[in-house]
Amino acid sequence: MAAVFASPRPPMPFLELTLRCSEAEQPRFEAALDDVGALAVTMLDADADSSNERAILEPGVGETPLWQSIVLSALFPHDADALVILAALESFDPELDWSRVGFANVEDQDWERAWMDQYAPLQFGRRTWIVPWNQELPDGADVADAAVVRLDPGLAFGSGTHPTTALCLAWLDTLADAGELAGRRVLDFGCGSGILALAALKLGAAHAVGVDNDPQALIATADNAERNGVAAQLQVHLPPDEPVEAYPVVVANILASALIALADTLAARVAPGGRIALSGILAGQEDEVVARYAEGFEQLQVERLEDWIRVTGVRRR
Repeated sequence: MAAVFASPRPPMPFLELTLRCSEAEQPRFEAALDDVGALAVTMLDADADSSNERAILEPGVGETPLWQSIVLSALFPHDADALVILAALESFDPELDWSRVGFANVEDQDWERAWMDQYAPLQFGRRTWIVPWNQELPDGADVADAAVVRLDPGLAFGSGTHPTTALCLAWLDTLADAGELAGRRVLDFGCGSGILALAALKLGAAHAVGVDNDPQALIATADNAERNGVAAQLQVHLPPDEPVEAYPVVVANILASALIALADTLAARVAPGGRIALSGILAGQEDEVVARYAEGFEQLQVERLEDWIRVTGVRRR
């Protein structure tokens, strides 16, 4: 995931190394970069539109989700010698193709300020709003009825701009309008920033549980829960330490492969008659997901936004 951390130090320049590689190559390239002293290594979807949120923000529980083609970005001190770095990398793993490496000098920035400058309040469904913590709702928003989630851009694992998250937020909003959230317990499986659990609570859920395999994501979720005044209503857990119980509402925004592998686990987490939303599914993968969940769920429906799919259903009684 591309986590964004607010920097406590003054801005300073860096030498940035970029390299496009395959999913299979990524672990070896990253190990080599770490070994030669990279200050940070970021993985991005090589094929994603750079104007969209990169979809590694909400990883599947129990795995590190990656794409077939990845861009690795590694930062080194600004005065590092690019040729020395290349020589060290080739020495560490001479079988890797380092000819694809590019270097650039980049200026550091106040990441928190940059995030807020480019991110405006977003509406999902009738009344769900995702808002940077220091901004107000836009004119015309029904403040009395709005379910407002305020996110801290200093630790952003997901802001709602990616279609997978947008699909889930819209579903929760519709569920609330239908009276299916009020007073209910909600499981956010693969919670990332906790955005879906927080939205459910703001829409009337009584309690939420967030599960994620990344400890840093759980810190972000707890941080955001505190900021939104719902810390007492939200618990976070690493797998497999989450409560083994059934919930009236479950949302899992991970990847299709993880959804299929975890179908039995997720089905067991949904109470009879309860509702589930499955997202993180690329167009073309939905048939396999639907087939896997058809045994335990009815009223399965598919919704598409751009190249991403959400599958929803009701647990058989």
